[in-house]
Amino acid sequence: MTAEPQPDANPRLDERQRLAWLRLIRSENVGPRTFRDLIDHFGTAEAALEGLPGLSRRGGKGNLRICPEREAEDELSAHEAAGARLVAMGEPGYPPHLRHIDGPPPLLSVRGSGETLSRPQTLAIVGARNASLSGRKFAATIAGDLSANGYVIASGLARGIDAAAHEAALAGGTVAVFAGGIDHLYPPEHGPLLTAILDAGGTAISEMPFGWKPRGRDFPRRNRLISGLSLGVVVIEAAKASGSLHTARFALEQNREIFAVPGSPLDTRSEGANRLIQQGAALITCAKDILDALAGRSEPTLPFGTGFSEPGGSAPEDPSDQVRQRILTALGPTPVEVDDLIRDLGEPPRTVHVILLELELAGRLERHRGQKVSLVY
Repeated sequence: MTAEPQPDANPRLDERQRLAWLRLIRSENVGPRTFRDLIDHFGTAEAALEGLPGLSRRGGKGNLRICPEREAEDELSAHEAAGARLVAMGEPGYPPHLRHIDGPPPLLSVRGSGETLSRPQTLAIVGARNASLSGRKFAATIAGDLSANGYVIASGLARGIDAAAHEAALAGGTVAVFAGGIDHLYPPEHGPLLTAILDAGGTAISEMPFGWKPRGRDFPRRNRLISGLSLGVVVIEAAKASGSLHTARFALEQNREIFAVPGSPLDTRSEGANRLIQQGAALITCAKDILDALAGRSEPTLPFGTGFSEPGGSAPEDPSDQVRQRILTALGPTPVEVDDLIRDLGEPPRTVHVILLELELAGRLERHRGQKVSLVY
């Protein structure tokens, strides 16, 4: 088990640790959940980097790409040149709610005010890119009212509802979450809006590498951060296949509040929001509805841990090949819960997690929501 940092301690990484963390999260097949598992197993990022080749080989892959030290140094320098910085989970300036989600990003690229990002009273407003005039006006009204009541507004800097919410919340602070690297603005015409956000004391963040151009698959990752930053998510004009519904689904998994603005059944842009209301989202028509629902709350219900630090120490002994084979036999293409796998095998949880790590680093294991895993064929 790793030692949990004290809530008021906010330990900072030294330069050596920060470089090792960056190299580890940028290495092949290492995502936020795998990163934490590796720290749990090895104790430090430096030790994990040394142990990666062995884990990958035992999982069936012999040429795992480990991020070179020079590449990580170049990324750190690029951040500095762009007026950005990398903030580690547990450090001052890391969003207080984000560290409680399942698989929080160990490092965030940040531009702008750390104060805005650190405020716990944060709400997300998301919705249609092709929003109607009335939808954009409502987003601006509700964002402005929430901002005037002390809330930071988080959104994705997209066209439509996102842009209207950001603009209306400039005076009170707003957070723009990027799908690509912190240097890749999307859409590009929102450069003036981003400048206004930063000049007003707001913040832009990303979990992606510097220089990363956003792809379609990166937007759900962005949406997970938008909801993870926030106490709740407000959905305005979302079609039934909208990315805003992804944000709402992540909010549900993260035990955040979900608010939806009803719309005309004749407008396809309202199908998703209306469906959310049918499924139990809080129907809202003004900012007061949200303020009443969140009265006295500055923390979401927290289903996951509070963070992690580097305790040091040595890694445990490697599992036997017999146990590895039993796990491979138990797994298949259908996702199963890790806890069910542990109970079925009767092996120590740490042993099972190490073997799952080996398979994941080798590209043979896929993780799913709800703590489920499956084999990749």
